[in-house]
Amino acid sequence: MRHVVLASVLAVFALSAATAVATAADAIPNSVVKILVVQRDVDFVRPWSKGSAQESSGTGVVIAGNRILTNAHVVLYASQIFVQADQTTDRVPAKVKAVAPGIDLAILEVDRPSFFKDHPAIPLADGLPAVKQAVSVYGYPIGGEQISVTQGIISRIEYTKVNYLTSGVRIQIDAALNPGNSGGPAIADGKIAGLVFSKYSAGENIGYLLAADEIRTFLKDVEDGTYDGKPQLWDEVQTAENDALRAKLGMDRETGVIIFRPFDDSPGYPLKKWDVITHIGGEPLDNRGDVKINDSLRLSMEYLVPKKAKDGRVKLTIFRDRKSMEVEVPVQADAGLVIPFLKGTYPRYFVYGPMIFMPASQELAYRLPPQLLMATKNPLLSRAMTRPKFEGEEIVTLGRALLPHKTSKGYGPAPYNVVTQVNGTAVKNMNHLVELLRDAKGEYLTVDVAGSGESLVFRRQEVLDATEDVLADEGIRKQYSDDLERVWHPKK
Repeated sequence: MRHVVLASVLAVFALSAATAVATAADAIPNSVVKILVVQRDVDFVRPWSKGSAQESSGTGVVIAGNRILTNAHVVLYASQIFVQADQTTDRVPAKVKAVAPGIDLAILEVDRPSFFKDHPAIPLADGLPAVKQAVSVYGYPIGGEQISVTQGIISRIEYTKVNYLTSGVRIQIDAALNPGNSGGPAIADGKIAGLVFSKYSAGENIGYLLAADEIRTFLKDVEDGTYDGKPQLWDEVQTAENDALRAKLGMDRETGVIIFRPFDDSPGYPLKKWDVITHIGGEPLDNRGDVKINDSLRLSMEYLVPKKAKDGRVKLTIFRDRKSMEVEVPVQADAGLVIPFLKGTYPRYFVYGPMIFMPASQELAYRLPPQLLMATKNPLLSRAMTRPKFEGEEIVTLGRALLPHKTSKGYGPAPYNVVTQVNGTAVKNMNHLVELLRDAKGEYLTVDVAGSGESLVFRRQEVLDATEDVLADEGIRKQYSDDLERVWHPKK
């Protein structure tokens, strides 16, 4: 079973891997496929290699343009992908054409164009569905080989976090879902109302769909062959429900949300602490930051941002110093954190003697016990949700442990210590670290780490010469990831 790489703020679990079998009169199964994947996950202990191959499965659905729609988490880190249609054992090779890990959507294309002659596209529903609307979920969950169909109703519609800090319209349904349902369509009136992507494991029959509205936005984004992502506001806000708070700001009939931490504190940034956002693109907000969609639905204000944004900016009406004014605020798809998400890529690395250097990632930080990070005063915990302190800042770690070699005698650094200095020079990023090692002079090489970690001192030439022995002993094909070759060998 394949789980989502990073869970959203709720404890939801992916369903890559009810029971009512589709009837012969139902045409939908002909357009729903089983996706079989061989995946090789990240190996943070040995970053020069990939994780062991694991087989998993999910579901996909044929959409317009000879494309198969599924979840990103079904196909991330895939080395092989096959699709298998209903009532056949024929497995057709496929490859990822577009992927959006944040909103958990992906498009596959197959190497056999004739495949789509017998498997027609299912259209997307228009707009947002209604609460209590009935849906039928198609997929290939565990428990059998044939396609299965479960039925339920839409019980809730929200705009909330999906993955990697990306938000989207999430539809809650009460149909039974199991591993393998991921990427399967929820059909209402013959159209795709949403795509299964997770369930709430602590509850009974609480499953989640990505709305057709989100799918349509994704498809439009990738029309040019590149996924740019959904523009978002990254300022931190609080509600304007407290009477004392409203009085302090001079709010009378004004409604909206209050900025308590602007995304950017530079003088030119248009939002300041205590600003009240009252409208987004002319649409009014209530004191919880919700906007009215229709008579029976209110969604978070974040829903409006990508819809109202133009050329990387969105128009806001704010209330500041007891006056209303309009501002244009820059928006971006990524929070620009100093510890980024891998989002389906493999980590960069550099081996120098017994040391393994690797940039920090959110996936790595998420897997480390907080107690360990606190005990060693590792800044991976305190910097997890912060932006770079200077342009190009990158946090570099020392790896899980030193590799066996006589030069590492007596050293036992804590896992993934953050490297701060090499020979007294502060490390700015991974490229800079490699440059410092490349250009080091003198008899000794000293590597300092943050927190309570010990300093490492080596005879420079000895540890440099040891690198080839370590590579051979560990079976490491290359000393560095491909992107670092020109840094280590600038004249090649």
